[in-house]
Amino acid sequence: MPALKQLIHQIKHCTLCEKNLPDPPKPIFQATSNAHILIIGQAPGKITREKGRPWDDPSGERLRGWLDMDRTAFYSSGMLNIIPMSFCYPGKGPSGDMPPRPECAPNWHTKLLATMPNIQLTLLVGKYAQDYYLNDRQSLTERVRTNDLTAAYICLPHPSPRNRYWLKQNPWFEQTQIPRLQQRIRQLITGSR
Repeated sequence: MPALKQLIHQIKHCTLCEKNLPDPPKPIFQATSNAHILIIGQAPGKITREKGRPWDDPSGERLRGWLDMDRTAFYSSGMLNIIPMSFCYPGKGPSGDMPPRPECAPNWHTKLLATMPNIQLTLLVGKYAQDYYLNDRQSLTERVRTNDLTAAYICLPHPSPRNRYWLKQNPWFEQTQIPRLQQRIRQLITGSR
């Protein structure tokens, strides 16, 4: 699809927020026109920036576990698109990474989504993605607790190791929602072959 190829080239050469980044721009995302699953996350972390592949860090290991996907399926199957709220590493803040840069999503998301006609499930990972796409004034916990696991959008907490406390306080998430999410992912993957 030429439109997607051109858009990927434009994003990879984006300098929109260059002056606000701690390092030179290095947009990190994964997009094909055939994918059935879309992950919208926050922003690449420092390890991900260094490796140049989305979710290639401890957070990604946990996310792949939640989805019951190995690295090959996650990165090479063509079933999964990954776009962050901010395509470049935003830098370190006082208690973790800085929030996603506000320029990326409004500039690139609508254009990218228009090139992804086969998306059947969008995973909104973390509060920044959920706040951008949902206008419900709910907390992350409320959104995740009330997930309709058959809907087009599913909300997930961020899988960061820093989120251990949330996961410990909300064991229902991994006990009841993750198995149902994994079943939905398997159905989408096997149904698209």
